[in-house]
Amino acid sequence: MYINDKILIGKNDNYEAYILPRMANRHGIISGASGSGKTISLKVLAESFSSAGVPVFLVDVKGDLAGMCLPGIVNDNISSRINNLNLENFEFKSFPTSFFDVYGKYGIPIRTTINSIGPKLLSRMLNLTEAQEGVLTIVFKIAEDELIDLKDLRTILAYVGERRKNYALNYGNITLQSIGSIQRNLLTLEDEGGNFFFGKPALDINDFIKTDINGTGYINILHAATLFQKPTLYASFLLWLLTDLYQKLPEVGDLEKPKIAFFFDEAHLLFSEMPDYIIKQVTQIVKLIRSKGIGLYFISQSPSDIPDEILSQLGNRIQHVLRYYTKNDEKAIKAAANSFRENPNYDTEQVIKTLKTGEALVSFQDEYGQPTVAEKVTILPPQSQMGTIDDVKRQEVIRNNPLYIKY
Repeated sequence: MYINDKILIGKNDNYEAYILPRMANRHGIISGASGSGKTISLKVLAESFSSAGVPVFLVDVKGDLAGMCLPGIVNDNISSRINNLNLENFEFKSFPTSFFDVYGKYGIPIRTTINSIGPKLLSRMLNLTEAQEGVLTIVFKIAEDELIDLKDLRTILAYVGERRKNYALNYGNITLQSIGSIQRNLLTLEDEGGNFFFGKPALDINDFIKTDINGTGYINILHAATLFQKPTLYASFLLWLLTDLYQKLPEVGDLEKPKIAFFFDEAHLLFSEMPDYIIKQVTQIVKLIRSKGIGLYFISQSPSDIPDEILSQLGNRIQHVLRYYTKNDEKAIKAAANSFRENPNYDTEQVIKTLKTGEALVSFQDEYGQPTVAEKVTILPPQSQMGTIDDVKRQEVIRNNPLYIKY
């Protein structure tokens, strides 16, 4: 909830956990085991940003975030939480929502061009070797910014393959084996839905940064239930989005509130099996994108899913229960506990092990940019509807969006 120019996330009998809007671009993490309440925390945080006039982009991998376009419905659990937290000004309400879908079925299509992706990221998507990436880079140079979709890329690959000897003097050796491997991997990418992702009109990233007539930030929801089943395409999409944001948005310094907040669910896929140069690229973006007025929030089961260099940049933390079965689980809990500023009233490790569903250990940056001590709180209930919506309502929201005509 957005109250008195602050974002209220959770409470206990003696403490209210707020995120200060001007500290919200210091990034954050929501972590915890499956079923621990991460989705509720995500919804509450996203709704609060929206109420504060901050647009939000979030990835819906389970299909259960769409209800933000409808007001919530009271039930015994929510009513009990409202009463226990003494939320006098709580109200159910809907939020302005835009639905997107790479495949164009459950939302407005998101597209970009082959040129915009570039050879390095496309090589990652195609799982190319270093030698094959070199050939792809040559093909991009020869194409001279004329690559829009996968058909264009196939055509230029065939063209370069037929004339490889003519290009060898200027660009180096181009083998038919590499050309053939790239073409085969393009078929796999097409099967994963790459032919939907590449094309025009290409997405204008500024279309995510919108408010309604009341100044409420739009919640942009990417329906990723299908995309999530293609881990390489999913991770590459998120990486492209981060890179595009960083490259296209201007420097604005520290603002009173972020221009937009991005939530990346199942964040471990963004870093899993990524080559070192990609990890370095993401780390650099996370460090510098704050100056663009952007807050990044990663959602994953454990903080250990996030590289240490990036984790150190995440100043706002919501930690739900972590369960322990193995020594590695114990190490993950110890690492999570050590990432918090110690509260003398808590055994942080023990708290993380015993949190109930809907409870979390939280630490947010104060007005001086310092992390607050760890506090155990109950997360507020969401104001919008829990769960998904029917296809009729989804299509109504999609077709009433001005971006539907554009894309």
